[in-house]
Amino acid sequence: MNPLLWPMRSIVNGMGLAWWARIQTTAPDVTYWFGPFARRRSLEAHLPGFLEDLRAEAPGSIDVALLRTRRGEPLTEPG
Repeated sequence: MNPLLWPMRSIVNGMGLAWWARIQTTAPDVTYWFGPFARRRSLEAHLPGFLEDLRAEAPGSIDVALLRTRRGEPLTEPG
């Protein structure tokens, strides 16, 4: 992600308008949050690389939801 865009992403996230991917896996049971993105299109463009890295860890299953919401830490949560 471009570090120059972080101030804008922070504002959009604070307003609850940022796009996030919520990725839930089984075996291990973990929820990952990937974002924030100002545009859904940007999230969709960056998501395949994140999912590829996650698949390399061989989870039991992966469920992805794209959400417009406000998020903070933690970005990884036990299931």
